[in-house]
Amino acid sequence: MTSDPHPHTVNPSSTPGRRRIRRRAFTILELLIVIAILLAIGGIVLINVLGAQDRADIGVTQVQMQALVDGMKQFRVDMKRYPSEDEGVAVLWSSSALDDEEASGSWGGPYLEKPVAKDQWGNPWVYRNPSETEGLPYDLVSNGPDGEEDNDDDISIHDDMMGEDGEMGDDFSDFASPSDGGG
Repeated sequence: MTSDPHPHTVNPSSTPGRRRIRRRAFTILELLIVIAILLAIGGIVLINVLGAQDRADIGVTQVQMQALVDGMKQFRVDMKRYPSEDEGVAVLWSSSALDDEEASGSWGGPYLEKPVAKDQWGNPWVYRNPSETEGLPYDLVSNGPDGEEDNDDDISIHDDMMGEDGEMGDDFSDFASPSDGGG
C-alpha cells in the first residue's frame, strides 16, 4: 500500500467543484488595435476642431468688416463722403486721420466702439476708394489667413454680390439707369 507523503495537501486540479482561475492579459495585437482606433478617432476630432477654428476666424472677420461698413455709412452721413484711401478705416475711430482738418467739425465719431485696425489674422485691412468694382463706392478686403492679396482666401465685403466667375451678379440689373437702356 502506498501512502500519500503529504496527506493534508490538496491538489487543486483534482478537487471536484473547484476551478482554477486563469487571468488572461491583453495581447500585443489587441493593444495595437485599440491604439489604432483611438488614434483614428483623435484624428477625426482634431480635423473637425481645426476646421471649426478656421470657420470661426472667417466669421469674426466678416463681423468686423460689417462693423466697419456700418461705421462708413455713419461717416458718410456726417461727412457727405466715404473716407478717402489715405484716411483709410482709421478715420472711423480717430478724427486725427482726417485729410482735411477743417472738416473735423463735421466728424461725429468715433463710429466704432473700439478700433479694428487689423483683421483676425493680424493683417491690416485693404481699403480702396474708389472701388475696383464698377458701381461700388469702395472696397474693403481682408487678405485672409495667408496675408497675401489677390488670392482665393481673401474676404471682401463684395463676396456675396459676386458671381462664381468673379464678376458682379445680375442682381443689380433692376437698378440700371434709364440712360443705360435699363428702363
